[in-house]
Order: sequence, then structure tokens, then C-alpha cells
Amino acid sequence: MKTFRDLQVWQKAKVLVTKCYSITSNFPKEELFSLTSQIRRSSISIPSNIAEGFGRDTNKDYIRFLTISLGFLFEFQTQIEIAYNLKYIDEDNFNLIYNDSREVERMLSSFIRKIKETL
Repeated sequence: MKTFRDLQVWQKAKVLVTKCYSITSNFPKEELFSLTSQIRRSSISIPSNIAEGFGRDTNKDYIRFLTISLGFLFEFQTQIEIAYNLKYIDEDNFNLIYNDSREVERMLSSFIRKIKETL
């Protein structure tokens, strides 16, 4: 593996960010600096921490950043559920983005376990 760009989990997380921006572009204007911004920031932090961890010197550091990424993913899932409850996201878009986030969650959790086995 040459760069973090080769990681499937990073690629899927990056696609999740793109979908997130698309879905949140229809949120009410009064949410721009609150829920919209929060959802976007948490989604961006998922692939960003995967990438940052890749550049660290040790697997222990890498696991720490992957775990941080997982935390941002859980934050993102919570926020999109709130947006769904507020009817900012319709059921089809919610199911699409939530299922994508669950796939990233499974991949990230598996990746963390795999790296821990090397310690």
C-alpha cells in the first residue's frame, strides 16, 4: 500500500462526504450554521483522520486516529438521525446515507482490529 488513497475505507468515507454535502444542501437555511455545518464537519473528519493516521510513525498512533475517525462516524450517524427526525432528510436519502455509513463503520472497525493484531 503506497498511500492512504489506496485504502478502500478511505475511498468509501470520501464518497460518504460527497453524499452528505448533497443531502444537506437541501436543509433549511436557518440550519446552515448549526446542524448542516455540524454534519458536514463530522463527515469530513472521517476520511481526514484515516489519512492523518496513515502518515503517523507507529501502528499505535494509526489506531488512535482510526478510532477518532470511528468516533466522528458515530457523531455523523447521530446527527443524520436527528435530521431525519426533524424531517430534513426523507426516508430514501436517510436509508441511503445511513447504510453507507454503516458500511464504513464495519470496514473501519475491521481495519482497526486487523492493525491491533500486529501489535
